[in-house]
Amino acid sequence: MSKALLIVDHGSVRDEANRMLEGVAEILRRQRPGLIVHIAHMELAAPTIKDGVAACVRDGATEVIVHPYMLSPGRHATSDIPALAREAATDFPNITYSVTDPLGLHDKIGEVVLERAGLLTPDA
Repeated sequence: MSKALLIVDHGSVRDEANRMLEGVAEILRRQRPGLIVHIAHMELAAPTIKDGVAACVRDGATEVIVHPYMLSPGRHATSDIPALAREAATDFPNITYSVTDPLGLHDKIGEVVLERAGLLTPDA
């Protein structure tokens, strides 16, 4: 089974905000060579979730893992994105898909916040 990771954010009318998600995908591709990684935006920008699932399948995925790139388990992460993923997957009855929890609480997020604040070093 060939797995793909589809990273989904909200989407924005600001191009620079949408391009950032592609940077996240590039980081993940470097960290997991061979993993199929695509991005999608829930709304306001392309590619859509439907486009993203299709890209994963086109690249050979038989399993698509959809990750809401959001901090909190709000409506978009728990309802909207799963519904859009379910709808997109109906076009590909031979694949399986799942939707992960959003980023949520994790020690590594704390590390990133401390780094951004310049407080990660012991003497900060």
